[in-house]
Amino acid sequence: MKIDRIHHVAYRCKDAKETVLWYQKMLKMDFMLAISEDYVPSTKAADPYMHIFMDAGQGNVLAFFELPTQPEMGRDPNTPAWVQHIAFKVKDRETLLEYRAHLEANGVDVLGVTDHGAFHSIYFFDPNGHRLELACPDPDEENMLKRLDEVKWDMLEEWSRTKRAPKQGAFLHEREFRN
Repeated sequence: MKIDRIHHVAYRCKDAKETVLWYQKMLKMDFMLAISEDYVPSTKAADPYMHIFMDAGQGNVLAFFELPTQPEMGRDPNTPAWVQHIAFKVKDRETLLEYRAHLEANGVDVLGVTDHGAFHSIYFFDPNGHRLELACPDPDEENMLKRLDEVKWDMLEEWSRTKRAPKQGAFLHEREFRN
C-alpha cells in the first residue's frame, strides 16, 4: 500500500474569480474546473461554497474554496508568515528570473532570489495572503541532495534531542549567496 501522488491541495480564498484570474495572469496556470454546492458533501453542513481548481503542471492541482458565509479568513498568529507556503518548481534560473520580472512588472512584491544551496527561490504573496515560492534547481542540485540524504537521519535525531539546528547540513549555506 502506497500513496500514488497528491490529488490536490486546497486552501481558502477571499474571492474565487479574483483568485482564478490572478493565478492565470501571474503564474500562467489554467483554470480546470469549479464545483459549487449549498451543502458540504462530506459533513452535510449547510455552507455554500465555490471550489475552484487550477492546473499547477504535471498533474499537480491547486484548489481553493470561497466561503462567503464564514468569518473573514485569517492566519495563525503564532506561526510566522514565512512558514506556511506553497512552492512551485520552475525549469531553471532563467525561468525564475523571468517570473520575478513578470511579477514585479505586475505590481507584486518579490523577495529574492534566495540561494538555498540545492535550489534557488523567489517569494511573494497571492491576493489571499498565501505565501508562494518559485524554485529552480541549482547547477549542483544532485550533489547537494545526495549529501543531504546522507545526513538526514542524523540531523533529525539531533534536532529531536536538542531543538537546535544541526550542523551536518551547513554546507548548503557556506557558499556566497547569489541574489
